[in-house]
Amino acid sequence: MATVPATPSLAPTRDTRGRLNGILFVALFAVAVTQLAALPAFANLGISPLIVGIVAGALYTNGLRQGVPESWAAGINFSARGLLRIAVALFGLRVSLQEIAEVGWAGLTVSLAVVSSTLLIGLWVGMRLFKLDRDTALLTAAGSAICGAAAVLAFESALRSQPHKSAMAVGSVVLFGTLSMLLYPLLVNTGWVPLDTLGVGLFFGGTLHEVAQVVGAASNVSSEATHVATIVKMTRVMLLVPVLLVVGLWISRARQPGLAPGKGKIAVPWFAFGFVALVVVNSLQVLPASVVSGVNQLDTFALTMAMTALGMETRFSQIRQAGPRALATGAILNLWLVFGGLAITLGVQRLLA
Repeated sequence: MATVPATPSLAPTRDTRGRLNGILFVALFAVAVTQLAALPAFANLGISPLIVGIVAGALYTNGLRQGVPESWAAGINFSARGLLRIAVALFGLRVSLQEIAEVGWAGLTVSLAVVSSTLLIGLWVGMRLFKLDRDTALLTAAGSAICGAAAVLAFESALRSQPHKSAMAVGSVVLFGTLSMLLYPLLVNTGWVPLDTLGVGLFFGGTLHEVAQVVGAASNVSSEATHVATIVKMTRVMLLVPVLLVVGLWISRARQPGLAPGKGKIAVPWFAFGFVALVVVNSLQVLPASVVSGVNQLDTFALTMAMTALGMETRFSQIRQAGPRALATGAILNLWLVFGGLAITLGVQRLLA
């Protein structure tokens, strides 16, 4: 009897189509989010599309979604993981070594002191005081210490943590970063915090969470302060890579339940090296300004897609379990950024500026 050839399986084709549909769905959602974030109600508060994206994605998945095909999940997951790594690497084109050199040792010292102290305090407060799990405490601390939602995304990708933990950390960044953005200019303009232009730049750039929040707050003081604050903020962003490497080394040496010593969860992320490489490229100024601007806009959209996808994977029931403790951790970190950051700024100015 002749053997009938087996019919080729269509599963791979369907899987590929489902993945592409999921990515397209996230992209279209991110387009709507970008338009929404451009409205004055959000733009005037310095709320970036990244923040709007994770909130909108979470609201959709928890209340408005009638059911996304299961085959789309792979595309949504790719947007929240694979695309995220590419976007974080491209973030390096926003930083140059020349800009960092402009603020000298004062800006670098403030950034190092704020980032290291905030991470240590955040881990201690989150894990010891409020009994948060390591990932939630670390994500909250990283968002406060380095560059807000972008840092949360970078650490989430490296830790491979659950989406709701990133959502809690981003929520802390949104709430306390926005409050500080409104408070800082008031403190300076009313004389409560007597700082000169350099001091304002060091303080704002060294302690506010998001880049947009730094620009929004400093622009209410002066254009000179905005310039310095933005450069100091970019110095903090540059510290994302060494912090990821140090944290990765720490976790890899720690004993975790069910794992042998030295078998930590986090690995050295390749996108960190991509970030550094693009900082060097940007510093060499080999790319036309129009190309850099276009890539930065594309990168913002990719980050918005990643945030939106993370929101879609988030469940409010998971957030409620640790929400108050995560917010309390964020509140204590914000107090440290205000008062501890001001003390660091004044001390560095006295010693180095």
